[in-house]
Order: sequence, then C-alpha cells, then structure tokens
Amino acid sequence: MRTARQDSPHALPAALLAAVLTVLALIASPAPALADAGQELILRCTHGESLAGFSQAAYTQALSELSADAEEYTGCSQEIRQAQLAAAGGGTAAGPGVPTLLAATPAEQSAIAHAASAGAAPVDVGGQVIKPGVVPVSISSAVSTLPTPLLLVVVGILAFILVIAAGGLRNFVRARRTD
Repeated sequence: MRTARQDSPHALPAALLAAVLTVLALIASPAPALADAGQELILRCTHGESLAGFSQAAYTQALSELSADAEEYTGCSQEIRQAQLAAAGGGTAAGPGVPTLLAATPAEQSAIAHAASAGAAPVDVGGQVIKPGVVPVSISSAVSTLPTPLLLVVVGILAFILVIAAGGLRNFVRARRTD
C-alpha cells in the first residue's frame, strides 16, 4: 500500500513564511512603555544610584512627580535638587547623605520672608488661627488619648495614694482625740 508523503515540497517555504511573519509581528508591535525621565530619576534616587546626566526638565519633572511618602521618608527631594543644581553648573553632584548648600526656590524664599515678618503674631493655617507659643490642651483630651493599660496604672497609683493619705489622716485624728 502506498502512503502519502508527509513532507511536501512546499513545507519549508510555509515554515519560513511563518517565521518571517512572526518576526514582522514582533517588530511591528509597540515596544513596552519606558519610564519617563522623572520616574527614572526617582527610581535611581531610591536605589542610591547616581542622579547625574539628566536635563533640567527631567529634574523638575521628578520633583513634581515625587510621592509624599518618598518625600517624607527619603532624602530624594534634596538629592534631586542637588543634582539639578550641579547640572546647572552651580556645584558638584554629591553622593547620598553628603549635605551641600542649595539656593532656596522663590516659593521657599517667600515663605521664609513671611515667617520672619510675621513674628509671634497669630497665623491663619487652613482656616484655623494658630497662635505661636500657645498649646491648647484640655484634661479630657489628655485622658481620652491615653492607652487603657496606662490609664489603669494611673488610676491604681492615685487609689494607692488616696489609701495612704486616708490612713495618715485617720492616725492624725486619733492622735488628736487622745490628747
């Protein structure tokens, strides 16, 4: 019995055509989006890498994109400003943890001037007047914020002092009666 041959003369060109189409599809597909320069700067800063070699726009973008957590818990804001100053020709890029003096931004200069001129006068912050040197404290707020175990210890100490004072007062009264 005669069997049909599996290999046809057109099998190789079909495989070649499939490979070529696959390569073309990979080339034509969009490349994965790369992180922008600001995010790259932030990433480098959080990993302790060099921040040199970026444009002024990239440094500004990184400062604007810096999350509140990164700004609070890392020194990235300061390090990016230092690198920006160094890139502008105002100094050298110091490594992490090396303090350098930076010029204050116009907004920071304005805030400093306002703080210096305001002195000890009350300041309106978010619709609430803050008076420097005045700490508003009420007993109820101080007691209500204590953890329960600590509150129990304080109550126990006060009860002990009260028992000791009552015993001393009783002895004093007995001593006066015998006289």
